[in-house]
Amino acid sequence: MKRVSASQKKEVIKRAQGYCEYCRSSMSFSPDPFSVEHIVPQSLGGKTAPDNLALSCEGCNGSKYNKILGYDPVSELMVPLFNPRQQKWEDHFAWSQDFTLVIGLTPTGRATEKELRLNREGVVNLRRILYAAGAHPPSLK
Repeated sequence: MKRVSASQKKEVIKRAQGYCEYCRSSMSFSPDPFSVEHIVPQSLGGKTAPDNLALSCEGCNGSKYNKILGYDPVSELMVPLFNPRQQKWEDHFAWSQDFTLVIGLTPTGRATEKELRLNREGVVNLRRILYAAGAHPPSLK
């Protein structure tokens, strides 16, 4: 298993602009370190290459673990989880009116929201505070 190099980690953080590529939490406001994770886990044949690496907060990374599929509660099917290298966040997710909840728009979005627990209590509370301070939601550019 190949480890993520320091230069790869730096590039992933830069590409993600310091935000979790799943729940859109900011590294700047997290008490926990972020991880550079394998979108397709190494245990399932994923490579340690730029097109298979994403920046992930501790909550999303721990919930995702080695999953690549998730259950969509609407279609009742197992579907691929969101892949930030191949898909755009805004095509699969939207913010609730108060910008505290991530809403899955597609089967992939809904499955990812459930499997990665994108609306964990702590992250929702943090979004509420950051929105009031004018520091949320993040730009997707």
